[in-house]
Amino acid sequence: MRAVFVQFRCDPGTTYQVAEAIYDREVVSELYSTSGDFDLIAKVYIPEDQDVGRFLSDRLFDIPHISRTLTTMTFRAF
Repeated sequence: MRAVFVQFRCDPGTTYQVAEAIYDREVVSELYSTSGDFDLIAKVYIPEDQDVGRFLSDRLFDIPHISRTLTTMTFRAF
């Protein structure tokens, strides 16, 4: 499994709604609200044989009220 972090910017006033939709899909291992340019950050474990872009697009990026995402690939945990 490969760990990937995804940050979400939500339309104003929809952060909790988006967070609930993300959580309901049972795709992320952790989900936090954040300060700064993005509203939420999620840790997602993606199977090694899966395409990261397709996995995220098919499972998360169609949720309404997400205006922007930023995906950070990981290489090694220390």
